[in-house]
Amino acid sequence: MVVGVHNADWGSVELPLLLVVRFCFGAGEAGAYPNISTVIGRWMPLTRRTQAWGVVLMCGQVGSALSPLLVVPIQMRYGWRASFLVFGILGVAWSVAWYAWFRDTPSEKTGVTEEELAEIGPAPLGAGHGMSWGMAVRSVDLWRIGGICACYLYTMGFFQSWLQTYLVKGRGFSEASLMLSSLTYIVGASANILGGLTGDWLVKHRGLMQARRWVGATGLGAAALFLTAATFSPNGGVALVFLSLTFGAILFQQPTLCAICWDVGRKHSGAVFGFQNMVGNGAAALSTVVFGYMVTYFHNYSAAFVPMVLLLGLGSVLWTQTDPTRELFSRSI
Repeated sequence: MVVGVHNADWGSVELPLLLVVRFCFGAGEAGAYPNISTVIGRWMPLTRRTQAWGVVLMCGQVGSALSPLLVVPIQMRYGWRASFLVFGILGVAWSVAWYAWFRDTPSEKTGVTEEELAEIGPAPLGAGHGMSWGMAVRSVDLWRIGGICACYLYTMGFFQSWLQTYLVKGRGFSEASLMLSSLTYIVGASANILGGLTGDWLVKHRGLMQARRWVGATGLGAAALFLTAATFSPNGGVALVFLSLTFGAILFQQPTLCAICWDVGRKHSGAVFGFQNMVGNGAAALSTVVFGYMVTYFHNYSAAFVPMVLLLGLGSVLWTQTDPTRELFSRSI
């Protein structure tokens, strides 16, 4: 009886504690990609930054795919708390090793040769402090970058929250056949790498402006066409193929959008990335709610794809107006 009361008491506080932990995890995680943006800008030459982002983003997809394969066996054998403990310890160990090994700039790192420093190029002068947020929020270019991110992350919200439900209820997939949905993430991870390599190849052969615009506009434009084809496909298997191509086309342009944060932000690239990430994730959160309401209101799934197609098309148009050669905050103090 005492044990039962103890477990009940623990259960009553367990959810609030988990919510606090999730909030703290999200707050800590929020700085990851803005910092990665700064690191790639400082450590990689211009002609390799997009493929560096492709590798980073691909690893995120692979990590998401591997997570259940690692977490589920631990939970089945030792309980769900054990998975928190294991990955918490791994996170602390990685943080300590990274802090001891990493340096903010190549010139501070032992073993980096003069030839490597020359290939990377000079880092921007000064630390990324003193940015004028008044100037930032008045910048059309900054809002355009945020708008592009919002346009495609609105659609990504569907893939993250509704894909499996849509396949079962909208396309007649069985629970067992949902394994086929992994095709989407395989295509996405491959597209991250292909987009990075393509972006850097175009920088070398067509220049920064054409490279950024071409990859971005082509990726989101193709995604709009693929999603339209998925919506009207009469066959569930064909629809899944087109959905996978949609996901891949979005992720094809994603490394270029990440790279452009350094192009225009320079020493404030972390702030630029954080801004576009905030706007984009707001759109993704909105998408998960709007999709459900539209399905309920229209009594079908097709109507819920219309805003996604329109936003992907808008994102493609916004890409054609970006100028990666113009630094946003050259006059910031």
